[in-house]
Amino acid sequence: MSDRNVHNAGFTPSGIKGGSVASSLMSREARSSGGGVHSGGATSTLQEMGAKGTTHSSGYTSSGISGGSKASSTMSKEATAHGGGVPRGGTTSTVQSICKWESSRWR
Repeated sequence: MSDRNVHNAGFTPSGIKGGSVASSLMSREARSSGGGVHSGGATSTLQEMGAKGTTHSSGYTSSGISGGSKASSTMSKEATAHGGGVPRGGTTSTVQSICKWESSRWR
């Protein structure tokens, strides 16, 4: 389900789909960082997973983040950098939200 959610959001093997949630996220991220999308951010993380179909193997699952995974490492680093909490709108929360999104909402 998670890989399908990522694709349905507009992160596809052929790139970010115009007019999608993915393109909106990319636009917001680029504006907030002065014109570019940085490596390791939500857009680049989701696009990598959308291109490769690696959502579950990265540790972002429909039931939460898998312990010992790349996702848990990202979450830990992000929490440490923000004083112990994962910020709303950060990489971890954004990627996990899209991975858990109910497929019925994409219709």
